[in-house]
Amino acid sequence: MTWIAYTDGACAPTNPGPCAWGLYLIPPGSQSGTEHHGFIGHGTNQIAELTAAIEGLSRVPAGAPVELVSDSQYVLKGLTEWRKGWERKGFRNAKGEPVANLPLWKQLFALADARKVTARWVRGHNGDLHNERVDGLANKALREAREGGGPKVPAPGLLAGRQGTLL
Repeated sequence: MTWIAYTDGACAPTNPGPCAWGLYLIPPGSQSGTEHHGFIGHGTNQIAELTAAIEGLSRVPAGAPVELVSDSQYVLKGLTEWRKGWERKGFRNAKGEPVANLPLWKQLFALADARKVTARWVRGHNGDLHNERVDGLANKALREAREGGGPKVPAPGLLAGRQGTLL
């Protein structure tokens, strides 16, 4: 039986700018799941999307199968297509530049390696019920932060030397 983790990130009103993540996690054999969201601080859409995936996988027991569902080609291709090339090139991209958001990628890879992850892309803002749900959760975290409520959760790796600021 497989866990299903729907994830999304958001930045508003600008990218880069304030960003947050949303997660809807469905345990094996269940028709419903649990909602999670958090405010990251100043960052990019990519940081928000990576953080959402990290938050999702971190809530799934090690060794368990999990389907990671996202509208982020960046996250899904990083996990399924780009990783081997990055590792072979010393975590440099096709242009020979250091891979952006490397501490987050390394954290995501470690979580994925400890689980049986399959990745599924869904088109964003296209009526997928759970993708719309996690988009709403990420935007809820942004709203709560603007209004002074809700926790401010730094992106994983932010305190470990990644460039960026916390609000």
